[in-house]
Amino acid sequence: MPGPGKLYQVGAVAQCPHGGTITAVSSMPRVKIMNAPATVATDMFTIVGCTFTLPNGKPQPCVKVQWTQPAARVTINRQPAVLSTSIGLCLSAEQAPQGPPSVKMTQIRTQGM
Repeated sequence: MPGPGKLYQVGAVAQCPHGGTITAVSSMPRVKIMNAPATVATDMFTIVGCTFTLPNGKPQPCVKVQWTQPAARVTINRQPAVLSTSIGLCLSAEQAPQGPPSVKMTQIRTQGM
């Protein structure tokens, strides 16, 4: 289980293990952290700029994140929230696991609407 963490919001700074940038699209626009929507495990997390290549030379970049252990006690509209400490896997277009995402920075305040 992930430990305590900050809510992961749209605009948080996160990367795949190979330096690609993770971008979140929230389905929960009413819960905001510093005017940015919070995210839940079922939201879309895409990755751009990953340069991972297999040893045989075949490009195998990370393209999305699948959260395997989101928040256990924090929910938004009955969906588990994603925290800065949540555990996930970056996946290639072929669904090959590429390693965990790394959350570098989140906001610190929450406001409800």
